[in-house]
Amino acid sequence: MKYNLLGNTGLKVSELCLGTMTFGRQGGRFAAINGVDQAGADALLKRSLDAGVNFIDTANVYTEGQSEEMTGQAIRNLGVSRDDLVLATKVRGKMGDGPNDSGLTRKHIMQQAEASLKRLGTDYLDLYQIHSYDPLTPLQETLRALDDLVRQGKVRYIGASNVAAWQLMKALDISHYQHLERFVSLQAYYTIAGRDLERELVPLLLDQQVGLMVWSPLAGGFLSGKYTRENQQGEGRRGSGSFDFPPVNKDLAFNVLDKLRPLAEAKGSTVAALALAWLLHQPVVSTVIIGAKKMNQLDDNLTAVDVQFTPDELKELDEVSQLAPEYPGWMLQFTGGDRQK
Repeated sequence: MKYNLLGNTGLKVSELCLGTMTFGRQGGRFAAINGVDQAGADALLKRSLDAGVNFIDTANVYTEGQSEEMTGQAIRNLGVSRDDLVLATKVRGKMGDGPNDSGLTRKHIMQQAEASLKRLGTDYLDLYQIHSYDPLTPLQETLRALDDLVRQGKVRYIGASNVAAWQLMKALDISHYQHLERFVSLQAYYTIAGRDLERELVPLLLDQQVGLMVWSPLAGGFLSGKYTRENQQGEGRRGSGSFDFPPVNKDLAFNVLDKLRPLAEAKGSTVAALALAWLLHQPVVSTVIIGAKKMNQLDDNLTAVDVQFTPDELKELDEVSQLAPEYPGWMLQFTGGDRQK
């Protein structure tokens, strides 16, 4: 296991991060994802820690707070030193029926920070992330509240998730000019079959030295190896139709799978491990979040750290998965040839 710096900080995080969205049981649209009980959570966490993972990611909305509670309980059950872990959670989603039970207001952030600390059984969060953008709350209000939590010692670093490039850049500017804590990381969707992030956000992250935490690196299971052009039903939640998310360009994804399958066979690995390993080879990536319901899934994902690609293999994978040209990208490429380093 390698350890990378998280953005422009000295904090070292494992290149694989354990996501705990599967912990607990909840109905509704996420029922197909969760379902892991406390014994299962303990076992998944222990296996991850034994493999060198030191980074755990959860959120207050995961299984209505159960994920945070079970994550905290698993840490205690295993007798793990809290200070040896980098623990991250999120705020933004709806946590009640009241008009102020969601969003990124000072009121909601302060309430939910305290609630998350209690559920996790800790007195500080290493990384506190906004789960998405709140169009009703000024960014200054959100950032000031997060800055106060850092000043109070309840949060070490702050991060963002699921935001547009202009929203993230605006927040970084506000933090700079008003001397507030800045977002050190972005948690975002990124896969070899969905590289949209590279249009605007990846250049921003590299330029501003913001770390990238990748969620759903297997495209909601589409890159697990379960699905083929001939059998698009597969065995997972996508095939069953229970939760066909996140959106995937399936024609492109199957082209990618056509390259990954023989390559995985040649390397004695799996399609899923290679899809994860491709992300680990991208310079912008700080950590890749892996979540599992079964131990064999986790074991397979953990092997991604051992996969190596030749330059030619990376070139082939890049070519088969590259984005279609889009303005202004193609124009910037056309006009920028005379000013390259």
